[in-house]
Amino acid sequence: MAHPDITSPEVSNDVPRPEYPRPSFVREDWLNLNGTWQFAFDPGDSGLERGLVHRELDGRILVPFCPESELSGIGDTDFHPAVWYRRTVRIPADWAGRRVLLHFGAVDHDATVWADGREVARHSGGFTSFTADLGVVAGAAGGDAEVVIVVRARDARHGTQARGKQATDYANSDCHYTRTTGIWQTVWAEPVREVHLRRPRITPDLASGAFHLELPLSANRPGHRITARVSDADGRTVAEASVRADLDLAPRMVLALPEDRRRPWSPEDPHLYRVRIELLDGGGETVDRAECTAGLRSVAIDGKRLLLNGRPVFQRLVLDQGWYPDGLMTAPDDDALVRDIELSLAAGFNGARLHQKVFEERFLHHADRLGYLVWGEFGDWGASTGRTTGDNQQPTAGFIAQWLEAVERDYSHPSIVGWCPLNETHQELHDRQTVLDDVTRGMFLATKAADTSRPVLDASGYSHRVAETDVYDSHSYEQDPEAFRRQMAGLDKDDPYLNPDSRGNPGRKDTDAVWSLPYRGQPYFCSEFGGIWWNPEEADGAAGDDREVSWGYGQRPRTEEEFQARFAGLTGALLDDPLMFGYCYTQLTDVFQEQNGVYRFDRSHKLDVERLRAAQQRPAAFERPAAFERPAAEEGR
Repeated sequence: MAHPDITSPEVSNDVPRPEYPRPSFVREDWLNLNGTWQFAFDPGDSGLERGLVHRELDGRILVPFCPESELSGIGDTDFHPAVWYRRTVRIPADWAGRRVLLHFGAVDHDATVWADGREVARHSGGFTSFTADLGVVAGAAGGDAEVVIVVRARDARHGTQARGKQATDYANSDCHYTRTTGIWQTVWAEPVREVHLRRPRITPDLASGAFHLELPLSANRPGHRITARVSDADGRTVAEASVRADLDLAPRMVLALPEDRRRPWSPEDPHLYRVRIELLDGGGETVDRAECTAGLRSVAIDGKRLLLNGRPVFQRLVLDQGWYPDGLMTAPDDDALVRDIELSLAAGFNGARLHQKVFEERFLHHADRLGYLVWGEFGDWGASTGRTTGDNQQPTAGFIAQWLEAVERDYSHPSIVGWCPLNETHQELHDRQTVLDDVTRGMFLATKAADTSRPVLDASGYSHRVAETDVYDSHSYEQDPEAFRRQMAGLDKDDPYLNPDSRGNPGRKDTDAVWSLPYRGQPYFCSEFGGIWWNPEEADGAAGDDREVSWGYGQRPRTEEEFQARFAGLTGALLDDPLMFGYCYTQLTDVFQEQNGVYRFDRSHKLDVERLRAAQQRPAAFERPAAFERPAAEEGR
């Protein structure tokens, strides 16, 4: 069915998360550095002054799991302003003469890296990857070399910082969860020559049946060339091309596929091509090579229609927060990433909002293979200053920089069908420009500049500050299906529901506030709804209303039958609207005290998933051919 997983050299089974961490850009030589590292808490953030760069550390931690998690071997959930890591890394002798790149999947939040006491990298942002160039690491008499790697991570409790759903109070509450500090994704190294390939951008062009490749290089040398070859799932070559690599810092090429070999990527047929890229010197010798995957698909907008491969595909999305009981933001193993997608598909969803977290790249690789539609999102919660009026949210310029790192890393994944830099920013519109206005527009424009192939939603729900946002949406946790249906009506009159409550809910104090610029006829969906509070062990009111123990939206159902009826009614209200291109149901799993998932936190079943699937799989009005037929007079304009 789907393209097989890209494999790489075997790694010892006793190394946690041993799989290749960057499956969209694979080199043969690499070294997984997960496992036991020396570790120390630094509650006063005085470790630099105390000489921790040059000292052994007393503690131990299992990387890539954060110290708050059980899987790390520590499980300390207090606040940690700074933490330190140390490990001696053996560099294989056959890497001699090549530069060693040290990669970090993610370190929360501000990281500094030293190699043999020399600072080699600084990075701000807890969700995005970064690399330290260690240079050429020489071994003694041709043997393995050793280098001591030290990492400090700072993670402030207070202040503006992109932290996603991590709690700023000690205890978990509402929809805020146990924090993640320090390394929480795979650490690994690979050797490259002085002139080497950097991560390519692969843009599908379904209209012309081609892939456009942008191939950044570390440097240009006379006589160098790049060749690329595309093969399909059975390994047969489909297209190939070559381009000079001595003129442009990022050479470009087009790989045109013959008409009879074009197979569009879709949820029904998630076909992936292999793209093999080689950098050759003037004598034709290979300097660098890598293998990538690519999907041939398109995303387009026609009025209120959001189209995939030229046709309306109703997006039955689920909110996926990517948390695990034992690993927190880090999946315990690669199978857990696959299982979350399989659980979602089994319940009738065809994709997800990857909510308030930049997911690790292997998740996206599996989404590519399995035909799972996703919206990439940033973990922007943490921008609130606590003020209640005026300028209550003040994201920093760092939000833009970190978000661009995420877009650049994930650009070539066909499963991503849209970008959403911000979520539930809330601030009244008034006659003065605010920090939130500037950063929202900055993140939108930066995303559009970085990627012209996908739609961008300026902010999911609440404050739409960019008039020309490609997509418009709202959030609603109305629990009565008929009231929800009435609330969501109005798209046919260009008068959809907006946040804050534009339908005059007397339970909302901000009913008269205006948070967003007016709707301008964009494709529209309800990107958060449902959140039905359900735990079968607490049905019939047995657990009372202690929301510190159990939390969800609205009045919890008293029986599963009541849950199923409510779920079918809420989803049905959106499936029946011919102008609604999709929805996102909250949520895939329970997360700690938030018990509104369709599965438990441990991914076990807590209700009849087949009934959820049946409720969602009935035809959506949006997908009917007659839903968007235009009057003849309009067609002739």
